[in-house]
Amino acid sequence: MIRSMTAFATAERATDGGTLGAELRAVNHRFLELGVRLPDELRVLEPALRERVASRVSRGKLDLTLRLRAPESGGALQLNARVVSQLSELAADLSLRVPNLRTELTDLLQFPGVLQTRGVDMEALQAEALALLDGVLDQFVAAREREGGKLVAAILERVDGIAALAAEVRTLIPQIRAGQRQKLEARLADVAQNMEQGRLEQELVLWLQKLDVDEELDRLDSHVKEIRRVFTQKEPQGRRLDFLLQEFNREANTLGSKSVDIRTTNIAVELKVLIDQIREQAQNIE
Repeated sequence: MIRSMTAFATAERATDGGTLGAELRAVNHRFLELGVRLPDELRVLEPALRERVASRVSRGKLDLTLRLRAPESGGALQLNARVVSQLSELAADLSLRVPNLRTELTDLLQFPGVLQTRGVDMEALQAEALALLDGVLDQFVAAREREGGKLVAAILERVDGIAALAAEVRTLIPQIRAGQRQKLEARLADVAQNMEQGRLEQELVLWLQKLDVDEELDRLDSHVKEIRRVFTQKEPQGRRLDFLLQEFNREANTLGSKSVDIRTTNIAVELKVLIDQIREQAQNIE
């Protein structure tokens, strides 16, 4: 599946230690470059986070941000059973000595040590953070694949245009060669009396060979087949596309330089326009 390099994904999940949030965004880049921003509680996870991202992404400039928002209460509260038990025994003893003694619940809760904040289980929090990243990566990769599908459709439309232009040149070449032969023979008519017929034919053959673009057209056809094959592969193919586009451009330049007819000159220009359009799209592919 061809993927775009640009994408964005975000998610949150509630944990005992607070609300975890993760955000992952990416733009184009020749290689994989990952920037990570973490809260102090999760800095120990950075190597594991980097490894997880690198296992799913091969190219792009990525920014990963994890946030931890503490509970509004400042932490989950719980009763200290030991202290409550001691207070209960003390209250029973005092009730025998002071029958009219009354204790309010609010007074009891304010007694030091009755309520305590439950400590955060750091291992559990780290496990939650890794699980959250896995979910964000799933969203991120899915977004890249959706955008990649659109890029493939746009590129293949232009590849079809290149194939059609190459086929058009093939149909024009016999006409162009015949016309150029007539022009050359007419120009040489004045000097033909002073030149041997064999020499004349040799010069004509050499001149027509310079106009031969069959090789360039064959290579264009080969590149068209290869770029279509690339889009059927599972592995990232961005760098392969970069190389193919260089080859496409080389053939278009050669075709233009050999052109002696306005029709093939115009086709060479159209080829370069299509190739540039493909290059713009290919720059977004992983």
